[in-house]
Amino acid sequence: MRSATSTALRFTLAGMIAMAVAMGIGRFVYTPILPGMMEELHLSPANAGWIASANYLGYLVGAFAAAGGWARGRERLLMLGGLGASTILAALMGLTDAMAAFLLIRLLAGLASAFVMVFMASIVFSHINAAGRGDLQAWHFGGVGLGIAVSAAMMALLVTEHAGWAAGWLCSAAISACGFVVVALLANEGPIANGTAVREPALPEDRSLIKIIVAYGLFGFGYVVTATFLVAIVRQGGGSRVFEAMVWMVAGLAGLPSTWLWQKIARRVGLNAAYALACFIEVIGVTASVALGGYSGPLLGGLLLGGTFIAITALGLQAARQQAPQAPRRIFALMTASFGLGQIIGPIAAGLLAQMSGDFFLASIVAAAMLVVSGVITWSAAPKSP
Repeated sequence: MRSATSTALRFTLAGMIAMAVAMGIGRFVYTPILPGMMEELHLSPANAGWIASANYLGYLVGAFAAAGGWARGRERLLMLGGLGASTILAALMGLTDAMAAFLLIRLLAGLASAFVMVFMASIVFSHINAAGRGDLQAWHFGGVGLGIAVSAAMMALLVTEHAGWAAGWLCSAAISACGFVVVALLANEGPIANGTAVREPALPEDRSLIKIIVAYGLFGFGYVVTATFLVAIVRQGGGSRVFEAMVWMVAGLAGLPSTWLWQKIARRVGLNAAYALACFIEVIGVTASVALGGYSGPLLGGLLLGGTFIAITALGLQAARQQAPQAPRRIFALMTASFGLGQIIGPIAAGLLAQMSGDFFLASIVAAAMLVVSGVITWSAAPKSP
């Protein structure tokens, strides 16, 4: 049993590092690098939104592709392929300044991050479950926060060197390459096989399930506006480069234990209530990031964004799985589609609103409203006690 536990811990560490590379850096390093790109390349807020949405479209396509049975037995190879691609694509972002190239590279990076997300989860969770250590799942997801914090520290160092936006991408690639090597060594095998694949039944035609799927899409829109433009909001407010990195660091450090914390809350109040509460807390952060001036608004925005969005992503999937326990792959695909659509529309809408209004205030208020509605709908979908 002891060896099973040590194996579970080793795979959890591998999962954390893989999530840090593919998600915390691969997907979200765009946020702290974006203000420099907008300034030096004269990118408009609308163009910035399109680049972000290309990444989320790639993630949506990748998640659907990864959900098929064709990958069975190839999970480790595909996960490492996704990590390697994420590393190379980060470097390519720093070697071009063409809009079309940015769109294509970020689309492919989104696809790579989805492969890492899906296949690494299947590997890590099989070893965790074999050891009876389901509690370690939360730390696997905490890797997103770790990656955000590492990228913030990287940006703070680059600021002291007066480095440009391209250096941010090239350094991200160097960090990702180190992470790739560590993951390849720690995750030395694929998932533990659990017999033959079983054909899943159709999803139940249930009003509560439909509500959760819709709410998850609204959350995708609501969180992604601040997650994409938070550092650009700080730059627009006249904050220093060091303060920009500090805000993003706070978001990452808050994200690290957030899933573990919210799982504890969910055990007390129920999944749906915890999801709704986390959405309402995130609303405060999203609003504060644009409504409060000085240091307090962005710092509160970073703290409450980081402390909720990773956990809400996990809580939403769990709430949906509770409604359809016999069809986990089908419900994962549908929830990912809803979430993905919200994520794709969010940055485009926010970029266009920011371009029209001259700042990110209106876009952030629309995002906050989406989070409120998402929380209310999910709360109303809670299973009724007999």
